[in-house]
Amino acid sequence: MTADYDGRVRGFPAFPRGTRVQRSALSWWGNAWIAAMEDSALDLEPLTKGRAYSYGGHVGSVTVSPGRAAAAVSAPDGSTYDTVVTLETLDDAQWQRFTTEVASQAGHIGALLDGEMPHDLAGAADDAGLPMLPGLGDLEGHCSCDELMQPCRHAAALCYQVARLLDEDPFVLLLLRGRSKGEVLEQLRAAHPPLPAAPAELPAPVTFAREAFGRPPAPLPDAPPLPAAGPPAVHVASALGVDRHGIRWLVADAAARAHDWLLTGEAPVSYDVWRDAVRLVATVRDVRVFTRLRDACGRPDELARAARAWEYGGAAGLDVLETPRPLTKGELVSANVSMAAAWDDEDAPAVAVSGNRWTLVGRGLQLRYGRDQRWYPYRDEGGEWWPAGAPQTNPAHALSESR
Repeated sequence: MTADYDGRVRGFPAFPRGTRVQRSALSWWGNAWIAAMEDSALDLEPLTKGRAYSYGGHVGSVTVSPGRAAAAVSAPDGSTYDTVVTLETLDDAQWQRFTTEVASQAGHIGALLDGEMPHDLAGAADDAGLPMLPGLGDLEGHCSCDELMQPCRHAAALCYQVARLLDEDPFVLLLLRGRSKGEVLEQLRAAHPPLPAAPAELPAPVTFAREAFGRPPAPLPDAPPLPAAGPPAVHVASALGVDRHGIRWLVADAAARAHDWLLTGEAPVSYDVWRDAVRLVATVRDVRVFTRLRDACGRPDELARAARAWEYGGAAGLDVLETPRPLTKGELVSANVSMAAAWDDEDAPAVAVSGNRWTLVGRGLQLRYGRDQRWYPYRDEGGEWWPAGAPQTNPAHALSESR
């Protein structure tokens, strides 16, 4: 349950112990928050320990208000630290420009209310000098501990928890930038221009009821054929105890796949339960979908990483994640040629090769060579290799574009 004190101070209960916390959030704006914190870190150790604290339930309830998120973070020895993460708020003029941009497209308002932060909205805001998403150095951690490293492990733990809050509600980000949800919506209503009045010399046409009812009825089109007999899906769902929201997501996914089938003429691929769960999490990108499928897919601890692989590379990306394999002679020749062409001899990184995996020695980075002859970048996070970017035909490009 979320506590809301006049909209400008919102309290969120602590996540229970064992809540999975990974490097990547479920939403792209949550990932931007994590990247702003991680990219400014000089050492991976506080990040790794911060994730462990989050997973271990060491972060208490989170209070979010303009410019700050705060929580008490405990250590394994029982000591507790007051931890705050701050973000600069926007001034009144910047907020006016932002709400004008949002109000210019009705879809932006609907997306925010549906829990989405559209890419084009964030991009337009950045173009107008309105940084809604934090960038490198924008997040500052403040903690009562004596650690000199920034962020400290406690601030990192708090940042990972805030990313999960952002996944569920982008208005949390707007509050951190200085406006409550109610204030934003009020500004949006005020930003809508009034409808133009009809000219006095052209009064709106009037149709009297007796005239309308006196007209012959227009012919109706032929009714479409009835579908095959069977109980409506929603009734079946209710009988089985299936949440109606789950039915909505499945229907939307089926409609999207049918649309692609009509456009391309290629029938959708049929996947097993695990791959279809991964595909849905990666394409729907809704924390509620993730929660439901994580509990039902049979491999809950692997779902987030698998979905990230699918997001970057589709079914091929998941295959690269899950299937280490030796290269054929032709693949090995092609891989060695692209590696040799990517760097000059003196710039080539030291690598350890195992099967289709090239691990950059001492850098926590890895490249995996896929069956599609593309390089998939990976990053070592807490002893696990996580997909770190989209695949590229050039291995150097894959490393440079990894997150």
